[in-house]
Amino acid sequence: MRRLRAPTVLLCGVVLIQLFAAQIDAQTSRSPWQTLSGDVPLVIARGGFSGLVPDSSLDAYAFAVQTSVPGTVLWCDVQLTKDKHGICFPDLTMSKASTSDGWTLLRQKSYLVDGVSTQGWFTIDFSLRDLKNFFLIRGILARSEKFDGNRYAILTVQNVAKQIKPDGFWLNFQHDEFYEQQNFSMSSFLLSASRTISIDYISSPEVKFFKKIAGRLGPNGPSFVFQFLGKDDYEPTTNQTYGSILSNLTFVKTFASGILVPKYYVMPLDKQYLLPPTSLVQDAHKAGLQVYVSGFANDVDIAYNYSFDPVSEYLSFLDNGNFSVDGVLSDFPITASASIDCFSHIGRNATKQVDFLVISKNGASGDFPGCTNLAYEKAIKDGADVIDCSVQMSSDGKPFCSSSINLRDSTTVAQTPFRNRSTNISEISSDEGIYTFSLTWPEIELLTPAISNPFREDYSMFRNPNERNSGKLLSLSEFLNLAKNSNSLSGVLISVENVVYLREKQGLDVVKAVLDTLTETGYSSGTTTTKVMIQSTNSSVLVDFKKQSLYETVYKVEETISDILDFGVEDIKKFANAVVVRKSSIFPHADAFVTGETKVVQRLHKFQLPVYVELFQNEFVSQPFDYFSDPTVEINSYITGAGINGTITEFPLTAARYKRNRCLGRKETPSYMIPVQPGGLLTIVSPTSLPPAQAPNLVITDADVFEPPLRPITAEAPTSTPGTSSTNTQAPKGQTRLTLSLILFLLASLLLL
Repeated sequence: MRRLRAPTVLLCGVVLIQLFAAQIDAQTSRSPWQTLSGDVPLVIARGGFSGLVPDSSLDAYAFAVQTSVPGTVLWCDVQLTKDKHGICFPDLTMSKASTSDGWTLLRQKSYLVDGVSTQGWFTIDFSLRDLKNFFLIRGILARSEKFDGNRYAILTVQNVAKQIKPDGFWLNFQHDEFYEQQNFSMSSFLLSASRTISIDYISSPEVKFFKKIAGRLGPNGPSFVFQFLGKDDYEPTTNQTYGSILSNLTFVKTFASGILVPKYYVMPLDKQYLLPPTSLVQDAHKAGLQVYVSGFANDVDIAYNYSFDPVSEYLSFLDNGNFSVDGVLSDFPITASASIDCFSHIGRNATKQVDFLVISKNGASGDFPGCTNLAYEKAIKDGADVIDCSVQMSSDGKPFCSSSINLRDSTTVAQTPFRNRSTNISEISSDEGIYTFSLTWPEIELLTPAISNPFREDYSMFRNPNERNSGKLLSLSEFLNLAKNSNSLSGVLISVENVVYLREKQGLDVVKAVLDTLTETGYSSGTTTTKVMIQSTNSSVLVDFKKQSLYETVYKVEETISDILDFGVEDIKKFANAVVVRKSSIFPHADAFVTGETKVVQRLHKFQLPVYVELFQNEFVSQPFDYFSDPTVEINSYITGAGINGTITEFPLTAARYKRNRCLGRKETPSYMIPVQPGGLLTIVSPTSLPPAQAPNLVITDADVFEPPLRPITAEAPTSTPGTSSTNTQAPKGQTRLTLSLILFLLASLLLL
């Protein structure tokens, strides 16, 4: 055989290396991920699924594995016991995240922690045997206490590795310097543990710790990740601030292959609004360092730019077109998993995997004042199929869009000279109000809108304060023209309420005003393909619209119900083309836990009536714990789980994005996109914390939906004038008579026995 000469061999080697490098570059360039390696970012479950059940408990770790993408890494904060065992526990001291029947009788001790004298019950003061009397509880008081009574045991590092067998295991050593001062050795424990269990990642905020273990875990050992704390905090072993170390990433590269940083290192904030992203990820990648980001949790306030939607936050770190971080450290790994696998790299024009109507509630009223031009424009931009207008009437008979007949609820009218027109009208509300029919349309046009803050009083949560008074209210004709000029909308929903009162007491005919405006704007002449739906809680109003037009009608059931009898549905079908119900009429809940599922959707579908459900909101406090503080999980449970036909939402973007959910198009739905099992979470609530039995909700019969026809419009003067109070105590007309019908239903049931 002819042998190649040395220069030829060298040349061939160079060519092969170049070809191999080109192949690797091509593979990397084809990856949609802008991570250092081009691989999918890691999901790192901090203490397991610690956003739901106690951090580092067996259930937290097991639940994280069950609900997350394959390859999810389990994070363990390592602490040492008196007898030098390593445990997974989130803090040096015991009181924040554990409890014991008699531990408060023990004496607290004081130690210097990072130079600060700290008093408490420290893990190093208890043997592993002592800790059998301690039980894990929630470490963050804002989270549910309903799992604290389950007596979760504190686990050793070996317990987690051997019982859970995670795909990836991450040990975090936060306080090596403290333990060394007390004559404990974190590095000795680590070296010993590495002989019996598989460890994939090691992190620490202390440079000296990495120098201790350098070269001692073998060439195929775990990845070293340097953890950055606050930029002004001092790294204890170099006496430099973390901010100054950040400017010398080549130094970090000498002992670590990655860095772990808080979110604001990458996406800085000013007054909870996003500033332009830093260049940290690109700089670290250039230095050959992977970038992992901490601080992801669904149940904390996030930047207003994300509209309280945690998936939007993840995507800004993972899929922004400029970079991808290499991993996210999350208390809710189910949301991180769905963000990566289901919602990354899908455009607004991606194929829809599921079909339902996204109906706005007063436009995108979670982002802008409701019923304003800005709220409607954002709803359209965000992908709403239908935008809505709650029609109100001015004193001069102009129909316009406003979320409430009481202008105090939707504008700053109380801060204007119009505040002297406040009056009390018992037919509408027990509180005084400044009502739309007390002002002319030119006066209303001058008012400043106000954003809705439904969770301000109870939770101090505010919506988009920079835009809290932005936009202007629209007349019904302006609203209809806006919708008509949109290429993406399929319809409009016009909500009409208080018709009886306005007819009989104010001489205002809402039905005629709506029909006339629809005609004037071309909706009845066939010049627009935009579908019109008329919604009301009153059957008599819908019957009146049916008599005078061919528009679709939608019956809204205000009360929470548990069922609708067949003959009740048959009556609804006579005057309505669809039905709106509350979320709790499908998935009832108690103490913020879903308790089961009704048959309301099945009953209505049996008669081919679409079911639209309200109200969907992104704020985590609006959802039962079953949805893991994630509005996408909630939407998934109603669409894929209950099979509803439409969501009525203040945040259309979240629902519209769900339609393009890539995971729904697969033969096998991944665990993080399976609808929640109604009542399933109650099976792991501690027995002493189960919610009490609830009184049964109402059942709709045919008597509930029957109403006498609307009376003709009267020319009587208004019963209340600006600045005076109405003494009329007549009960509201046209309201659903559920209490009476329930009695009739029970009597009928007794007769059948």
